[in-house]
Amino acid sequence: MHLSDTLILLRGGGDLATGVAHRLHAAGLTLLISELAQPTCVRRAVSFAEAVYAGSITVEGVTARRAPDPMVGMAYTVLNEIPVMVDDGTVVMQMHPAVVIDARLAKRSAGTTINDAPLVIGLGPGFTAGVDCHAVVETNRGHNLGRVYWEGNAEADTGEPEPVQGYTAKRVLRAPANGLFQGALEIGDLVKKGQVIASVNGKPIKAQFDGVLRGLLHDDLRVIVGMKVGDLDPRGAREFCFSISDKARAVGGGVLEAVLAGQRYWMPEPTPEERDKGLP
Repeated sequence: MHLSDTLILLRGGGDLATGVAHRLHAAGLTLLISELAQPTCVRRAVSFAEAVYAGSITVEGVTARRAPDPMVGMAYTVLNEIPVMVDDGTVVMQMHPAVVIDARLAKRSAGTTINDAPLVIGLGPGFTAGVDCHAVVETNRGHNLGRVYWEGNAEADTGEPEPVQGYTAKRVLRAPANGLFQGALEIGDLVKKGQVIASVNGKPIKAQFDGVLRGLLHDDLRVIVGMKVGDLDPRGAREFCFSISDKARAVGGGVLEAVLAGQRYWMPEPTPEERDKGLP
């Protein structure tokens, strides 16, 4: 078995998961992304989950395409594309992946278990290496970002967004009420303080500072009060809205390390004949 013949199932197609998928794809690995029927990613311009809505999306030269079933999905991999499937809970049983990566960042158990595949990798808090999965990759910014833990946990969720030019909680746009979400602007738009960005049941969501709209939820999704629906970046750099973040790349590097180091879990031992031929 070679790395390129190994199927990796990536649960989640948000912006962090997309950074992981992009790095694994660049390394020549074969992967399939599973998603919800209505993903709630806000950084949609750099989320492979957007393929669920749009049919396909290209992020930094890599295309992800929605697949109606596993057979079609595997055909997309031959075309050097990443298939995205809506998961009804049966994808693992249908595909029997060698590696499962939970990149949903639920910060709690969302159903992934250490028995889902020969190698199971969890991202961020909510996983314990050796209990819920084989390895955990750190997602918290700081000294350990991207670190692989083969024992124990990632750092606890701080509950606070990372600061950007001194802004933390104000960067995150949240639903002011329960109801249907409606955007008033587009991702990449420059925004002035006080400008209406979106609304929920007619209640406006206004910018609390000047910046660029880095992420925004899809229209007509039902949200609950306090739910994250957008992301405002005070740096004002429009190009950041359409490229993978440094954090996602770092986490992707950690996941790639875990996949390669974890070959002992899923790569079968070579036969005596293969050893005689000098095959790895």
